[in-house]
Amino acid sequence: LQMDIKVTGITEEIMRKAIAQASAGRLHILDEMDKAIDGARTELGEFAPKIETIKVPTDKIRDIIGTGGKIIREIVEKTGAKINIEDDGTVKIAASEQEKIDAAKAWISSIVSEPEVGTIYTGKVVKVVDFGAFVNFFGAKDGLVHVSQMALERVANPADVVSEGQEVKVKFLGMDDRGKTKLSMKVVDQATGEDLTDKINAERAERGEAPMSEDTGGRPKREGGDRGGDRGRSRRRD
Repeated sequence: LQMDIKVTGITEEIMRKAIAQASAGRLHILDEMDKAIDGARTELGEFAPKIETIKVPTDKIRDIIGTGGKIIREIVEKTGAKINIEDDGTVKIAASEQEKIDAAKAWISSIVSEPEVGTIYTGKVVKVVDFGAFVNFFGAKDGLVHVSQMALERVANPADVVSEGQEVKVKFLGMDDRGKTKLSMKVVDQATGEDLTDKINAERAERGEAPMSEDTGGRPKREGGDRGGDRGRSRRRD
């Protein structure tokens, strides 16, 4: 202990008592701290900056960024997280709140993952056209519900069935020969999200009709190809 003072009258005994009192006070404070914090924190504080890292396929980086950075800007603006993407597919997501990180991770995962054929998704109508409606149903992915897939009954005008911004339930049927996403509304109960394919096919069987084709989600299967066989046509003979 070193103390440089010019005050006289401080004896060694006074110093001993002062140091003993300070030591007791320090130990008391440490005991109270131990009661409040019984160990090292396993998680950061609520407002402490956090960062998480995920890995994505390199060929999906451009999908996350979007044209002119449109997609990644939207993710940042709506989730409040900061995102950095490296050339090897490493994505670093930073935010002060875990909810923001989780929201950004979920958004990015929906972009890089692929929908499963036969699975029902909840989507939103983004555009209505003469031949059907485009629905955003899987992250940033849109798909077409053809007019023939909108309802069990014939639909003359898609705008009579859906409108832009409307939430709908769709079944992912797969991709067509041009790589376009195919969706169906008519095989899904729009109230419950139940897949009605088996029920519809059972009713068709009772009426003696062919079941719906799995790849179209609505058109009955045909024998003999798209033209339904040779239809009894005679072949030309030379």
